[in-house]
Amino acid sequence: MARNSRRRFGWVRKLPSGRFQASYLGDDGQRRYAPDTFEREGEANDWLTLRESEILRGDWIDPLLGQVKFGEYAARWIAEREIGERTREIYRSLFRLHIEPFLGQRALTEISTEVVRSWRAELRNGGRSEIRVAKSYRLLRAIMNTAVDDGRIKRNPCRIKSADKEYSPERPVASIPQVYALADNMPERFRLLILAAAFTGLRWGELIALRRSDVDLSAPSIRVPRKLAQLDSGQLVSGPTKSAAGFRTVALPPILVPEFERHLATYVASSSDALLFTGEKGAMLRRGNWHRSVRWANSVRKAGLPDGFRFHDLRHTGNHLAALSGATTRELMNRMGHASMRAALIYQHATNERDREIARRLSAAIDEQHTATSGPTTGHDDPKASSANQRNRRANRTWIARTSQRRPTHRPGPDLFVTCTFVLGAGDGNRTRMTSLEGWGSAIELHPRGLSAREDRLPCFLP
Repeated sequence: MARNSRRRFGWVRKLPSGRFQASYLGDDGQRRYAPDTFEREGEANDWLTLRESEILRGDWIDPLLGQVKFGEYAARWIAEREIGERTREIYRSLFRLHIEPFLGQRALTEISTEVVRSWRAELRNGGRSEIRVAKSYRLLRAIMNTAVDDGRIKRNPCRIKSADKEYSPERPVASIPQVYALADNMPERFRLLILAAAFTGLRWGELIALRRSDVDLSAPSIRVPRKLAQLDSGQLVSGPTKSAAGFRTVALPPILVPEFERHLATYVASSSDALLFTGEKGAMLRRGNWHRSVRWANSVRKAGLPDGFRFHDLRHTGNHLAALSGATTRELMNRMGHASMRAALIYQHATNERDREIARRLSAAIDEQHTATSGPTTGHDDPKASSANQRNRRANRTWIARTSQRRPTHRPGPDLFVTCTFVLGAGDGNRTRMTSLEGWGSAIELHPRGLSAREDRLPCFLP
């Protein structure tokens, strides 16, 4: 019989077996039983105390909600998720091949962090690639996040550090001559497709969805409002861009304007909704058929690019060049159509040439500061050296960084024009730029750039 005379919450009943069963009324008024019986009555009371505290804190989870099979819940999650159809296909494939065979028959509450760790290890030991394992883990984590929001489980069991990271090998970046060589190897109607992919950074699906009305050569720019996704069945589906950030306007490099003008006049119909890139018969481009028609692998080799170079790799060239041009992370994100900084930061890694340039500038700055404050090092006890030091220090006070005329050998008069930058060394090593000096005429123009190398300096003395 149930005994609750000493309890204000729940009931404890002694079973004929001698064990104890605990039960209570949930927030919904329905009676809930402990999943197991207890050997001692005190253990049953302790279990009820924990359930009461969860209800008082508002942390109580209906245990019946977590009994649904994970496979059933995940299939419904994929079907109801607001994603593109191509992404839905990818999710279904990942779930069918890498998740459902291992976790599909388990209840949601049975999937613990330990279970997730064992599942991930089994995938890795079974020969799945690191990329596939990471993608599958992220999908599982997203589904379990929704289960937490639905009140079916208390916390997400996907808590393995760095399990969501993909360590993909770095893809090749085509140089500008290689891009033009590849474009030259294409049929003429696809030349612009290669150049646009490389120098605008648009994705394949965004490029083949472009229409005449999306191109503004007066700006010049391209509007990216949609994409075309090819499903496993071969069907092309038009839809929004990959993310909200994908809906963007990308400025065109002016060098591409003549290419666009020629392509629009030759291969694009006059209507505003005419596709920018089509096949010879006017059909939309499908990736597989297009690769075969242009003999992609042969064209790649002829351009001097490595085997396995993909069309998507052309996007890396444009993004790489944008990063080298000094674009900020936010500007790169906008141009690439990414909502997160992760991809933009990849393109901002320092290249070898950029690193050497930084080192050269750093060396010049160090040398400039050091020379301006201390001058060349010589023996302090030598009177001749001391006199030379004084002359050097005086000479280092004022430098003409760059001149556009011949070196002045005397004080220029009013009719002698000198384009130069004056840099005065202060005692603390700082430099002050001056736009005019008495006696040097009135046509002195301040150069916008500072000192970069010792050879560019011309010492002069002030009266």
